[in-house]
Amino acid sequence: MSDLPVVLLTSAIHPDEHARLARHATVVQAADPQPDTLRRAIAPAQGVIVRNPLPADIFEHAPRLKAVVRHGVGLDMIPMEAARRFPVTVANVPGANTATVVEYCVAAMLHLRRPLARMDRMLREQGWAPARAMGEGSGELSGATCGIVGVGAIGSRLAAVAGALGMRVLGLTRRPETLPPGVRAADKETLMRESDVIVLCCPLTDATRGLVDEAALSVVRPGAILINVARGPVVDTAALMRALEDERLAGAALDVHDVQPLPADAPILRSPNVLLTPHVAGATAASMRRMSEGAVDEMLRILAGHEPMNRV
Repeated sequence: MSDLPVVLLTSAIHPDEHARLARHATVVQAADPQPDTLRRAIAPAQGVIVRNPLPADIFEHAPRLKAVVRHGVGLDMIPMEAARRFPVTVANVPGANTATVVEYCVAAMLHLRRPLARMDRMLREQGWAPARAMGEGSGELSGATCGIVGVGAIGSRLAAVAGALGMRVLGLTRRPETLPPGVRAADKETLMRESDVIVLCCPLTDATRGLVDEAALSVVRPGAILINVARGPVVDTAALMRALEDERLAGAALDVHDVQPLPADAPILRSPNVLLTPHVAGATAASMRRMSEGAVDEMLRILAGHEPMNRV
């Protein structure tokens, strides 16, 4: 029997990093991310690399567990209160997908404000004049106001990019004294009322759940768009759909959803002017490699008895 520690993967990681981890551990990938499957699979594990939500009682089924490493940043997939009651070390990989998410936000802004793909389709299907009219009615980012909810690593990087594009930047954060230069602190109502582009990149907490609700959406300026790369429950989806249908919002880009995977009959699929993506804002070939590399580094540090670089 191997003396190597057992490490559970809730989903696949980059194959090169899987191979590197396998030189130091017996690597087991869960057959699926369902709670019962994870409860069974974690029993022999000393470590788990997390890419799917862990059930709230997972640690009660993991008598040998020492290390929990998030393949990414967000901790809502890990029952943190339960983790504190057990002798496990939790770490994550901050910064590995910061640029990736920021690029998604910029792409979503451009998609909603200057819809080149729709112009291309209209040119092919309806001809030159209708497509040109669409172009002349589209918007610009330069001179617009970008309101960022959650000005951490991603929000700060996005603020710098937005500023470079000539946008005025507002920030909503619990610690306004930490805002980077060029970002003006704003409360929620001011940010919603003054922003042409509203970007949600905050963690999901009791304070942010339902943050963008009917009241918040009632004050948005005409033509505003909303981008959510935080978590689905930060937005009241029913209120968002009403704002889109009433044309209070000109459009939205949603990478995260109340239920994931997004059901085939989800009402949001019928809403106008919505860009929907399957939680991929932080996922590119390069970012997946970085997140896997960081997760394996942290796992090996903890299993070797060392302090992780990014203990939560």
